[in-house]
Amino acid sequence: MKGNKGRPARGCGYALPLPIAVLVCSAFFFLGYYISLSNNQRSHGGICLSRPAQKLGFKAFEGLGPENGKSVDVSLWLQEIVVENDVDRIHRQQLLENGETVQAAHGVTGDDLINVIPFQVLSWKPRALLFPGFANKQQCETIIKLAKTKLTPSGLALRKGETADATKDVRTSSGTFLSASHDKTGTLAWVEERMAKATMIPRAHGEAFNVLRYELGQKYNSHYDVFNPEEYGPQKSQRMASFLLYLSDVEEGGETMFPFENYQNMNMGYDYKQCIGLRVKPKQGDALLFYSMFPNGTFDAAALHGSCPVVAGEKWVATKWIRDSVER
Repeated sequence: MKGNKGRPARGCGYALPLPIAVLVCSAFFFLGYYISLSNNQRSHGGICLSRPAQKLGFKAFEGLGPENGKSVDVSLWLQEIVVENDVDRIHRQQLLENGETVQAAHGVTGDDLINVIPFQVLSWKPRALLFPGFANKQQCETIIKLAKTKLTPSGLALRKGETADATKDVRTSSGTFLSASHDKTGTLAWVEERMAKATMIPRAHGEAFNVLRYELGQKYNSHYDVFNPEEYGPQKSQRMASFLLYLSDVEEGGETMFPFENYQNMNMGYDYKQCIGLRVKPKQGDALLFYSMFPNGTFDAAALHGSCPVVAGEKWVATKWIRDSVER
């Protein structure tokens, strides 16, 4: 083209000045890249959110599961996990399909799945973790249905010299014990298996599920899940951790409380009925894990916990106590 000192830009189809051609091609390149990235982020199924992702712990989020409402894609979240943990060899596309994928060779007792179980560290004193969206609504309601016809007033392990009558106001809920082996729906077995993966403690270390219902005004005063031999006598094993699956929302009250979190309030003459310290609000499907013992096997005084009174609504929770030796 006469009068044009530039040369045609290859691939653009027009004889334009070189600077303009570069700008035009660059613009189309970035536009195409943006559209491709946007479509890629919208095309994946599998893991969804009912609310925008929040920074819970290292990159966790609330409301896992498309059954919880409007889905929000989390492919960027998974990309960040891959980068942050330096595991680029993991195929991100496969991870997004169902939250798990075939990966490395494993041992006889392992499996060939990568599991994505988001969590938030609530406290290091005691060690407490929240697993948002651990189970879905149908699973929670199935467990409630299994327990509803078997409820009796909740009991207590008594210290030396205590009587049931003297401690009747400490724990006012009703409950029952359910074993996964007697659940024909398979729901409890699924929850147990997921708990084992989340805690890295085999299922055989867990007691039967203690499913509890707290009605209006009902509560559980602050207590420890471990059994001090000086108070309860010799113990064959100890409850080193507790895993709570919240089966219902609670309109008001019913929080799980840790009054001694970070070793606070320990020198104030604490009233064990008082609802103070770290408080975790029940949300259907969420799960709470906390450890009553340190890795060296000694008791953690900060693990004192209780259930605040229900002010409005009703609270359902399934508790799995995890022992430091095999239960079955």
